[in-house]
Amino acid sequence: MSDAKGATGAATYPNLARDPTLAAAAYPVYTIIQGRNSMPSFAAYLSDAQVAAVVNYVRTHFGNDYRDAVSAALAGTARATLLRDRN
Repeated sequence: MSDAKGATGAATYPNLARDPTLAAAAYPVYTIIQGRNSMPSFAAYLSDAQVAAVVNYVRTHFGNDYRDAVSAALAGTARATLLRDRN
């Protein structure tokens, strides 16, 4: 949702505003790449740089103030790890 406070309707959208789970930078990276619950994986649609950009945006907006930036390299490492673990 535009205010990142989540919603429930046709699906459940998690609250991202002031979200303490975003403190661990790898958590949203892995979530975007592999998906979680009813959220699909975006690995086939987003580059490592795009994953990093989305994570950095969410971690620095909506009342979140996590300033340790995620790099495309971290997203690439996460992607490689997930692919290796699937095989």
